Amino acid sequence: MEALPTTDGRLDGERGERPGETALRATGVGRSFRGLHALTDYGLELRRGEILGVIGPNGAGKTTLFNVITGFVPATAGRIALGERDITGLPPDRIASLGVARTFQNIRLFGRMSVLDNVKTAQQLNRRAGFWETLVTAPTFVRKERELDSRAMGHLESLGLGRFQSALAASLPYGSQRKLEIARALATEPRILLLDEPAAGMNAQETAELTEFIREIHGRFGLTVVVVEHDMSLIMRLCQRIQVLNYGRVIAEGTPAEIRTNRTVIEAYLGTE
Repeated sequence: MEALPTTDGRLDGERGERPGETALRATGVGRSFRGLHALTDYGLELRRGEILGVIGPNGAGKTTLFNVITGFVPATAGRIALGERDITGLPPDRIASLGVARTFQNIRLFGRMSVLDNVKTAQQLNRRAGFWETLVTAPTFVRKERELDSRAMGHLESLGLGRFQSALAASLPYGSQRKLEIARALATEPRILLLDEPAAGMNAQETAELTEFIREIHGRFGLTVVVVEHDMSLIMRLCQRIQVLNYGRVIAEGTPAEIRTNRTVIEAYLGTE
């Protein structure tokens, strides 16, 4: 698959960033809902180019973490920085425009729109047309629309979804809908991609294919990836580092081998006698 050009003319993966530098830092982050502490003193130093897994029992605070990072809910304590830029409290569209994209545990495609239009909609984040050129269908508007079509098709073809371009998103097989949601996120040209339970509802074969798909786009687009997932086979095979949450707190962090044998993690999942 050929790399797709970014808005500044560079190829995806060529952003002048060095692997190992800090992509995102969270310090003392907390989020409370009417006295319920969903996140408490959360910390993270996410390195550029890594694939981080975030795991934990139901209610551990994993989705809340994604919501706070992406601005869907504000933090009630702490700070979040994207590189050197403080993004604490910014709205979701602003955070997305700065290079953080996400998917959702429950698929949120525009089901009655075509597959191609789902991707084009995401591209509008960085390629908005002016009011007057849109109203009078100016030549610049026509050119921009053609560019959007071409780029959207490029994303779909590169991710194996080109044959579905005219189909309604809701008509796609479940696994292809998951891929389309990721393709739509990639169309915003992110540096960091947050995947919230991407294997939910998939069988073992589909999960294995998804694991390879994520690994492929990680390398091809030069992404930093964070995966929240209950499927341990995906997490253990895909992630270089794993962070474990329980009751909103980080209880362990390390390599897959370290987490697999961590007594505190085992107790959090299975309980104690």
